[in-house]
Amino acid sequence: MNVKKMTLNAILIAIGALLHQITPALGLPMQPDFALAMMFIIIIINKDYKTTLISSIILGILTAITTKFPGGQLPNIIDKLLTANIIYFIFNLVGEKISDNIKILLALSLGTILSGLIFLGSASILVGLPGPFISLIVIVVIPAALMNILLGMILYKAITIALKITNIVVDK
Repeated sequence: MNVKKMTLNAILIAIGALLHQITPALGLPMQPDFALAMMFIIIIINKDYKTTLISSIILGILTAITTKFPGGQLPNIIDKLLTANIIYFIFNLVGEKISDNIKILLALSLGTILSGLIFLGSASILVGLPGPFISLIVIVVIPAALMNILLGMILYKAITIALKITNIVVDK
């Protein structure tokens, strides 16, 4: 892994963790997960399993530290690790058949819903849930996915434009 790639990933992880920490719940019991959005962006930009694995572990730990869900520390780590692996392997299967713009849209929508299901499932087993599982999916996961799609696409476009302007190419 080269220095440029490590620096870019570290900056994206830091931005994701910072946004995760300072983002309010926006009137819902859950907030959009910028750390998750950044993880998907890292997966798409790098196309490298080792980077995916390391980023998911780091973001899992950072979101565990900053979680607003009571007892959500371990579910955050489980969620990031499993979601990153599933999304990476899906992208690996489709390869270059679909564009990165479609990949990020799929990751932000399906990946966020998958992440929410994994988080709620692991939280229900480990610490319990504050309401029925299906209700939390409808009230929390789906609105969070919609917010992640909108805000994550904006972040992705901003990052790709910045990478083009600065002539930063992430070597694969």
